[in-house]
Amino acid sequence: MIFVGLILAACGGGSSNEQSSKDSRDSKNEDGNFSVAMVTDVGGVDDKSFNQSAWKGLQEFGEENNLEKGDNGFDYLQSNSDADYIPNLNTLVRRQFDLIFGIGFMLQEPISEIASQHPDTYFGIVDSIVEAENVVSIMFKEQEVSFLAGVAAAMETKTNKVGFVGGMESDVIERFEAGFIAGVKSVNPEIEVMSRYVGAFDNADKGKQIANQLYTSGADIIFHASGASGNGVFAEAKERKQNDPDAVVWVIGVDSDQYDEGTVGEYNVTLTSAMKRVDNAVKDVSTRAMNGDFPAGETLNYGLAEDGVQLATTGDHMSEETLAEVEKYEQQIRNGEITPPGTFEALKAFTN
Repeated sequence: MIFVGLILAACGGGSSNEQSSKDSRDSKNEDGNFSVAMVTDVGGVDDKSFNQSAWKGLQEFGEENNLEKGDNGFDYLQSNSDADYIPNLNTLVRRQFDLIFGIGFMLQEPISEIASQHPDTYFGIVDSIVEAENVVSIMFKEQEVSFLAGVAAAMETKTNKVGFVGGMESDVIERFEAGFIAGVKSVNPEIEVMSRYVGAFDNADKGKQIANQLYTSGADIIFHASGASGNGVFAEAKERKQNDPDAVVWVIGVDSDQYDEGTVGEYNVTLTSAMKRVDNAVKDVSTRAMNGDFPAGETLNYGLAEDGVQLATTGDHMSEETLAEVEKYEQQIRNGEITPPGTFEALKAFTN
């Protein structure tokens, strides 16, 4: 998918010193050499979600530009704890990558610190904002796609009870939850949305435990925004489906198309996925940097209008009626008739 537009909001000034520094960094791309790397958050590069999507984007960028994995090409370093963020970023700087991404809001402070120490290196932060003239901040309108996920859940639920599982409390996950609840309530205000938080993005066991509680409490659909912790949500749904093929249990995936994650034998429990095209975003920024057009000091916001988020339809599990309702609401969002809430405060105003 190719982005048809970007919403650019400048975060930095335009002094002559800043422009000189930008020109200096851009000039090193004139020989055609360009390298890019990323640091994952604790979810890991194979989290079936956020980090994996970003890595997919870098791999595709590398392949399209005849780059090899490793130095002078494209690469990643995995963080096993938050203590790894700064060492990993420093390692990539020493390996002289031209552009280094921090994947996830938990890398905001590490990116800010390292970027200030290395003004001649480009950095990108995903899901947070760092105001520095050698950093681009990449944000998504998660509330838009999670609103559509809420519409789908409201249309498909048989129990009028659905669940939401968040990883850690943050602005990003708040956008997911607020948008989801607003979508559900727009279809049917009487549907109960039960929300729980894992407290981590890498605790599948806790995710499974919470999913068990929600399904036992009557939810037949759970939307997770919890990174690798969501693997536990899928594990619980698949276990229930395996034990009872007639069980009505669904999961709505996040960030990537998580259809494959829901496969158990001849069944699949993934209703849909609220996709954030992190892969396209990192490819877009990498391409611009390689071409000498790095959006220095800017914040890029990717939503439905920019093809930065979308609701997956893999598996055809949603009814024609549901798809029609989702399309109706999507057009209303694109046309500006509906503005999905991205905070709990905005959600209160939206639902009142």
